[in-house]
Amino acid sequence: MINRPRETEYKDELLADHSVHRRYRDGREEWRRRDGGTRVRWHDNQGASGTDELLGGRVIKRQYSDGRVTYGRDIGYGRTLWDRGETILVNRTSFGGRMGVLLGGLGLAGLAITAAQLPPEELTPEEEEELRQQQQASAQNSSSGGGDVGGGDGGDWDSGDGWNSDDDGGWSDDDFG
Repeated sequence: MINRPRETEYKDELLADHSVHRRYRDGREEWRRRDGGTRVRWHDNQGASGTDELLGGRVIKRQYSDGRVTYGRDIGYGRTLWDRGETILVNRTSFGGRMGVLLGGLGLAGLAITAAQLPPEELTPEEEEELRQQQQASAQNSSSGGGDVGGGDGGDWDSGDGWNSDDDGGWSDDDFG
């Protein structure tokens, strides 16, 4: 087990234009818009912008507009681990996120962070492509009834195209933190 990460909660609001306004408890805000099946473009109230991309293995690649890249990992229950395990984002909008906060508050060992859950520090272009292929295969299996793309809590990429496309305009309430 690793040290307890700094927890930052956020809530998402679906806007009329089908983009999302994300408000973090620490005062940061992001405006997010779907850009293809596994990508989200974003910009924030601090002048940063970039793209988040869901890769296989629940790994998320965040590329800033200045070229910097960092990786996170969706670890279930509306929680995403970032910054080499030092920060965990918790989605208070989704049921999974609210359940994760509740269970974590009870100190249940099943929600402990392990070294195996840490996001990669770096990936080569070949490793990223391999993870993209894994994600694509997983999405194809899911759309043909073969399993859960989100890997367990159902709150992340609910349909085969990577987005819950029911009544929310194609936006999931837990879009890979």
